[in-house]
Amino acid sequence: MSVVRSHRYSVADADLEEFLARRTSLIATVREGHPGLTHVVLVRLEDGTYTDTWHWETAEQLGAALAALPTFPEAPLTMALTKDGTAQNGQVVDER
Repeated sequence: MSVVRSHRYSVADADLEEFLARRTSLIATVREGHPGLTHVVLVRLEDGTYTDTWHWETAEQLGAALAALPTFPEAPLTMALTKDGTAQNGQVVDER
């Protein structure tokens, strides 16, 4: 069953365009070395925060990508434009 890593954070309106560009680069880099990343969804919530959910085929693939995180220079560059970030892992129970 697939798994997700869900992030919640804020991005200043003035930084959004740059954040999206950096995030796109980060996603491409992760996919190059970790093909288990099936899709990524960014949602702006009513309160102005974002949820960013990364869907993986397996928990092992997610774990391998997390272990390799220090090798992705785009990660700290992207997350530097966020504040109040949290992250949680979960397993997809139902998807329609």
